[in-house]
Amino acid sequence: MAGNRQDTTGTIADPPGRLPPGQRRVNGWPVSHYGSVPRFRPARWNLRVIGATADAEERIWLFDELTALPHSTVVADLHCATGTTSTDHEWYGIPARALLDLVPPAPGVTHVMAWAEYGYATNMRLSDFDTPGTILATHHNGEPLTAEHGFPLRLVVPHLYGYKSPKWLRAIEYLTEDRRGFWEERGYHNIGDPWREQRYSYQEQPGEGPRARPCPPPG
Repeated sequence: MAGNRQDTTGTIADPPGRLPPGQRRVNGWPVSHYGSVPRFRPARWNLRVIGATADAEERIWLFDELTALPHSTVVADLHCATGTTSTDHEWYGIPARALLDLVPPAPGVTHVMAWAEYGYATNMRLSDFDTPGTILATHHNGEPLTAEHGFPLRLVVPHLYGYKSPKWLRAIEYLTEDRRGFWEERGYHNIGDPWREQRYSYQEQPGEGPRARPCPPPG
C-alpha cells in the first residue's frame, strides 16, 4: 500500500520529491529560535514599514489595527536549514502582497529586511517577499500563535529555509541594495532556497550575496 510510513528514528519517510533534498520530515512543530522569548507588551507594540517607500514615508500599525488589514490563509511546510521539515501548517494572517499594495516600495527597491525583536533581522529578495505564499502570520492551525512560535506576528516565507521566517516581527525595511541579516552574516546562505540546498554562505555563487557588513537595527 503506497503512502508515508513511520521509521524507527521518529521521522517520517516520504515519497521521493515530497521534500527538498537533504530534508527529513518530523512529527509536530519543533521550537527553534535564537535567544529568549520576548514579552509581548501591547501598548508598546507596533509594526512598521520603513526604508525606501514610494512616498518616502514610513507606515506604522498598532497591534489592534492589524485586524483591519487584508487577511488570507496559506497552507505550507517549514524547512529548517539543519535538515528537518514540518509539514502542512495552516497560516492565517496578512499577505505580504497586501502590505506591498498598502505601502508600495520605491522603483529602485530590490530587497527587503525583516526586523524582529532584539534586533534580529533577515534579508531576502523583493521577489521572494512578494510571493503568494509569503504571509505575516497571526494564527496557526486556527489558533493565535503561541509566544514560542512568534506571537503576535511572524513572517512566514515557506519556500525558503526557516531562518528567513522570523518570529516576533516588528518591521519590514525596503532596500535598494542587498544587505545581510543576522544568520546571513554568520555563515548561512544569503538566499536560502531549500530545493537548491542553499544552506551556507560558502555555497553562494556570484551575484547571490553582498559582501558582509554591519547590519544595524532601524532607528
